[in-house]
Amino acid sequence: MKTGKAADAAIRTGYRYGRRGAMALVMGGVLLLTAACNDDKGGGSADAAATAPADANGTAAPGGGAASPKASAAVLAVEPKDGAQDVAPNALKVSVSNGKLTTVEVTDKNGKPVEGAITPDGSGWKPSGALAVGMAYKVNAQAKDDAGLVSASTTTFTTLTPGKTVATNDNISDGATYGVGMIVSVNFSKDVKNKDAVLKGITFETSNGTAVKGHWFGDRRVDFRPEQYWAPGTKVTIKYRLKSVEVAPGVYGDVDKDEPFTVGRSMISTADAKTHQMTIERDGKSTTVPVTLGADATPSWGGTMVIMEKEKVTRMNSQTVGLGGEYDIQDVPHAMRLTTSGTFVHGNYWANPFGKTNASHGCVSMQDVKGGSDASVAGKFFNDSMVGDVVKIVNTKEKTVSPSNGLGGWNVSWANW
Repeated sequence: MKTGKAADAAIRTGYRYGRRGAMALVMGGVLLLTAACNDDKGGGSADAAATAPADANGTAAPGGGAASPKASAAVLAVEPKDGAQDVAPNALKVSVSNGKLTTVEVTDKNGKPVEGAITPDGSGWKPSGALAVGMAYKVNAQAKDDAGLVSASTTTFTTLTPGKTVATNDNISDGATYGVGMIVSVNFSKDVKNKDAVLKGITFETSNGTAVKGHWFGDRRVDFRPEQYWAPGTKVTIKYRLKSVEVAPGVYGDVDKDEPFTVGRSMISTADAKTHQMTIERDGKSTTVPVTLGADATPSWGGTMVIMEKEKVTRMNSQTVGLGGEYDIQDVPHAMRLTTSGTFVHGNYWANPFGKTNASHGCVSMQDVKGGSDASVAGKFFNDSMVGDVVKIVNTKEKTVSPSNGLGGWNVSWANW
């Protein structure tokens, strides 16, 4: 109330100065409004002309009105559209007509930038890889036309959250050490249709630049290896980036992770079905031990195999490999699997054909004792071996093992891999 009285007093005081002073105050307000809004419809006013915008040469715009800025001829197009939901992770692209892109910045909701590159001709931009699923993104793009006028666009969208995923499993343990023949085998729980996309989502980083390629066996398995055996000491990291990969229509991968392993010393063993001997090459040193391989009726597979797993003691039953009731040995010592179909290198305490004849049902076996002994031929070989070691079988009557039977991929030429 005090403020209102003071105001009334001021007004009354102003009127004491006379009508002329009051009219000057009113006219001053009119002039201020005119300068601020530049809304003189009559045109030609000196004050209006003084406030009219100038062109690039400093000349006032004709007629005293505001000049509209020129629009860029460059037309930006961003897919998906602004505000789009459930967007596929590979759907983002930016393009321009009648101009060239100058800047494209894409960030997720956390401010993390998305890598990508403008094409050499400036007409388009794509991300380097698939976007993350279930993520909100912002796209800021700018382009210029031939006159240098800029066009800009800011849009947002959200990628889909997969309703279906595929389980991914491989034969590698984090931080483990494997032999020079190790093949990485990746298995999926559902059929993979977009195989090229999956291969791009599984990459290998090696300490010495070794190149690695993948080879599909059917729709659910892909194996990876280098051209030659791994060099001892190589450090390898498998980089899985599959969560944003559509492996089949409506089905996405389930894993984004790094999986490291190391390649150990070199050990390559060659079992000869003709001489009944096995030569072991370990870091350049060679030893030979007597063995027995598959008999004539059940010859051993030929070719290159890789130790897949090791068991100090295991049960071997002929029914599991389609040989009826020929044998059922509950305690086979020092067993190392070479094929999925049931070929092993193992100890043998129930016979003594080593170095003399081939008497097994396809396995490579060597001298051991019941319960297994570290001092036996089989025990020493077992303790010196690791998963990923190479075992070759030569001079057998059987054909070369299938590359999908265990880790038999070394039997495929690099050109066909």
